[in-house]
Amino acid sequence: MSRITLLTRDQAPGDAAQLLDQVHAAFGATPNMFRAVANSPAALASMWAAFGALGGGTLGTRLGEQIAVAIADQNNCEYCLAAHTALGRKAGASSEEMTEAQAGTSHDPKTAAALAFAVTMVKQRAQVGSADVDALRQAGFNDGDIMEIMAHIALNLFTNYVNVAFAVPLDFPHVKLRDK
Repeated sequence: MSRITLLTRDQAPGDAAQLLDQVHAAFGATPNMFRAVANSPAALASMWAAFGALGGGTLGTRLGEQIAVAIADQNNCEYCLAAHTALGRKAGASSEEMTEAQAGTSHDPKTAAALAFAVTMVKQRAQVGSADVDALRQAGFNDGDIMEIMAHIALNLFTNYVNVAFAVPLDFPHVKLRDK
Protein backbone atom coordinates (compact mmCIF):
# COMPACT_ATOMS: atom_id res chain seq x y z
CA MET A 1 0.00 0.00 0.00
CA SER A 2 1.29 3.43 -0.95
CA ARG A 3 2.38 5.74 1.84
CA ILE A 4 1.12 8.72 -0.16
CA THR A 5 -2.17 9.25 -1.93
CA LEU A 6 -2.25 8.18 -5.58
CA LEU A 7 -4.38 10.90 -7.12
CA THR A 8 -6.71 10.54 -10.06
CA ARG A 9 -6.95 13.31 -12.60
CA ASP A 10 -10.11 14.58 -10.90
CA GLN A 11 -8.39 14.73 -7.50
CA ALA A 12 -5.21 16.41 -8.72
CA PRO A 13 -4.66 19.99 -7.53
CA GLY A 14 -3.97 22.93 -9.81
CA ASP A 15 -2.01 22.24 -12.99
CA ALA A 16 -1.39 18.62 -12.01
CA ALA A 17 -4.64 17.52 -13.68
CA GLN A 18 -3.51 18.84 -17.08
CA LEU A 19 -0.10 17.24 -16.64
CA LEU A 20 -1.71 13.90 -15.78
CA ASP A 21 -3.65 14.22 -19.05
CA GLN A 22 -0.32 14.56 -20.88
CA VAL A 23 1.12 11.57 -19.03
CA HIS A 24 -1.95 9.50 -19.89
CA ALA A 25 -1.72 10.49 -23.53
CA ALA A 26 1.98 9.51 -23.65
CA PHE A 27 1.59 6.14 -21.89
CA GLY A 28 -2.01 5.19 -22.70
CA ALA A 29 -2.51 4.99 -18.92
CA THR A 30 -1.44 7.00 -15.89
CA PRO A 31 1.36 5.14 -14.07
CA ASN A 32 1.14 5.15 -10.28
CA MET A 33 4.39 7.07 -9.88
CA PHE A 34 2.90 10.07 -11.67
CA ARG A 35 -0.27 9.79 -9.58
CA ALA A 36 1.87 9.97 -6.43
CA VAL A 37 3.95 12.92 -7.61
CA ALA A 38 0.74 14.73 -8.68
CA ASN A 39 0.22 15.66 -5.02
CA SER A 40 2.57 18.55 -5.84
CA PRO A 41 1.88 20.28 -9.16
CA ALA A 42 5.39 21.80 -9.04
CA ALA A 43 7.08 18.43 -8.49
CA LEU A 44 5.03 16.84 -11.27
CA ALA A 45 5.76 19.71 -13.67
CA SER A 46 9.48 19.44 -12.90
CA MET A 47 9.58 15.67 -13.34
CA TRP A 48 7.48 15.64 -16.52
CA ALA A 49 9.56 18.45 -18.05
CA ALA A 50 12.76 16.56 -17.24
CA PHE A 51 11.45 13.39 -18.89
CA GLY A 52 10.50 15.40 -21.97
CA ALA A 53 13.78 17.28 -22.20
CA LEU A 54 15.92 14.17 -21.72
CA GLY A 55 13.76 12.17 -24.12
CA GLY A 56 14.78 14.66 -26.82
CA GLY A 57 18.43 14.77 -25.77
CA THR A 58 21.54 13.63 -27.58
CA LEU A 59 22.06 10.35 -25.71
CA GLY A 60 19.02 8.63 -27.17
CA THR A 61 16.13 6.91 -25.47
CA ARG A 62 17.76 3.49 -25.27
CA LEU A 63 20.82 4.69 -23.34
CA GLY A 64 18.60 6.78 -21.08
CA GLU A 65 16.58 3.68 -20.20
CA GLN A 66 19.75 1.65 -19.66
CA ILE A 67 21.03 4.29 -17.24
CA ALA A 68 17.66 4.23 -15.48
CA VAL A 69 17.70 0.46 -14.87
CA ALA A 70 21.30 0.56 -13.61
CA ILE A 71 20.38 3.24 -11.08
CA ALA A 72 17.09 1.55 -10.14
CA ASP A 73 18.89 -1.67 -9.34
CA GLN A 74 21.47 0.18 -7.23
CA ASN A 75 18.67 1.87 -5.27
CA ASN A 76 16.50 -1.27 -4.98
CA CYS A 77 13.68 0.50 -6.79
CA GLU A 78 11.52 -2.26 -8.20
CA TYR A 79 9.10 0.28 -9.67
CA CYS A 80 11.67 2.07 -11.83
CA LEU A 81 13.41 -1.18 -12.70
CA ALA A 82 10.16 -2.59 -14.06
CA ALA A 83 9.07 0.61 -15.82
CA HIS A 84 12.41 1.38 -17.46
CA THR A 85 13.02 -2.23 -18.47
CA ALA A 86 9.71 -2.13 -20.35
CA LEU A 87 10.51 1.29 -21.82
CA GLY A 88 14.02 0.17 -22.80
CA ARG A 89 12.59 -2.80 -24.66
CA LYS A 90 10.16 -0.43 -26.39
CA ALA A 91 13.16 1.75 -27.34
CA GLY A 92 14.83 -1.19 -29.10
CA ALA A 93 17.07 -2.71 -26.43
CA SER A 94 17.08 -6.48 -26.19
CA SER A 95 16.24 -8.34 -23.00
CA GLU A 96 19.93 -9.20 -22.70
CA GLU A 97 20.95 -5.54 -23.04
CA MET A 98 18.51 -4.50 -20.33
CA THR A 99 19.72 -7.28 -18.02
CA GLU A 100 23.32 -6.19 -18.60
CA ALA A 101 22.36 -2.56 -17.98
CA GLN A 102 20.69 -3.55 -14.73
CA ALA A 103 24.10 -4.86 -13.64
CA GLY A 104 25.76 -1.65 -14.89
CA THR A 105 27.46 -3.34 -17.84
CA SER A 106 27.22 -3.54 -21.61
CA HIS A 107 29.01 -5.22 -24.48
CA ASP A 108 29.10 -1.81 -26.18
CA PRO A 109 32.12 0.10 -24.80
CA LYS A 110 30.46 3.52 -24.97
CA THR A 111 27.31 2.30 -23.20
CA ALA A 112 29.47 0.46 -20.66
CA ALA A 113 31.31 3.69 -19.84
CA ALA A 114 28.06 5.60 -19.29
CA LEU A 115 26.64 2.86 -17.08
CA ALA A 116 29.85 2.51 -15.06
CA PHE A 117 29.84 6.26 -14.45
CA ALA A 118 26.17 6.25 -13.39
CA VAL A 119 26.73 3.37 -10.98
CA THR A 120 29.83 5.03 -9.54
CA MET A 121 27.92 8.29 -9.07
CA VAL A 122 25.19 6.52 -7.12
CA LYS A 123 27.47 4.29 -5.07
CA GLN A 124 29.90 7.08 -4.20
CA ARG A 125 27.26 9.81 -3.80
CA ALA A 126 28.81 11.97 -6.52
CA GLN A 127 32.32 11.65 -5.09
CA VAL A 128 33.95 10.91 -8.44
CA GLY A 129 37.38 11.88 -9.67
CA SER A 130 38.93 13.16 -12.86
CA ALA A 131 39.61 9.60 -14.01
CA ASP A 132 35.87 8.82 -13.89
CA VAL A 133 35.04 11.80 -16.09
CA ASP A 134 38.02 11.14 -18.38
CA ALA A 135 36.76 7.59 -18.94
CA LEU A 136 33.57 9.06 -20.40
CA ARG A 137 35.55 11.33 -22.72
CA GLN A 138 37.74 8.43 -23.83
CA ALA A 139 34.56 6.48 -24.65
CA GLY A 140 33.45 9.29 -26.97
CA PHE A 141 31.23 11.49 -24.80
CA ASN A 142 31.64 15.27 -24.95
CA ASP A 143 30.94 17.64 -22.08
CA GLY A 144 27.34 18.13 -23.19
CA ASP A 145 26.78 14.38 -23.23
CA ILE A 146 28.39 14.07 -19.80
CA MET A 147 26.07 16.71 -18.38
CA GLU A 148 23.11 14.91 -19.96
CA ILE A 149 24.21 11.66 -18.28
CA MET A 150 24.25 13.61 -15.02
CA ALA A 151 20.72 14.87 -15.67
CA HIS A 152 19.53 11.28 -16.22
CA ILE A 153 21.17 10.28 -12.95
CA ALA A 154 19.49 13.13 -11.06
CA LEU A 155 16.04 12.44 -12.51
CA ASN A 156 16.31 8.74 -11.73
CA LEU A 157 17.44 9.39 -8.17
CA PHE A 158 14.30 11.49 -7.68
CA THR A 159 11.97 8.88 -9.15
CA ASN A 160 13.69 6.01 -7.29
CA TYR A 161 13.38 7.86 -4.01
CA VAL A 162 9.71 8.66 -4.62
CA ASN A 163 8.86 5.06 -5.36
CA VAL A 164 10.90 3.50 -2.58
CA ALA A 165 10.10 6.04 0.16
CA PHE A 166 6.38 6.09 -0.55
CA ALA A 167 5.98 2.40 -1.50
CA VAL A 168 4.34 3.25 -4.83
CA PRO A 169 2.59 0.08 -6.06
CA LEU A 170 3.99 -1.54 -9.18
CA ASP A 171 1.87 -1.26 -12.32
CA PHE A 172 4.46 -2.54 -14.83
CA PRO A 173 5.55 -6.16 -15.31
CA HIS A 174 7.79 -7.10 -12.37
CA VAL A 175 11.57 -7.42 -12.92
CA LYS A 176 13.66 -9.05 -10.22
CA LEU A 177 16.33 -6.97 -8.56
CA ARG A 178 19.83 -8.48 -8.71
CA ASP A 179 21.22 -10.21 -5.65
CA LYS A 180 23.86 -7.92 -4.24
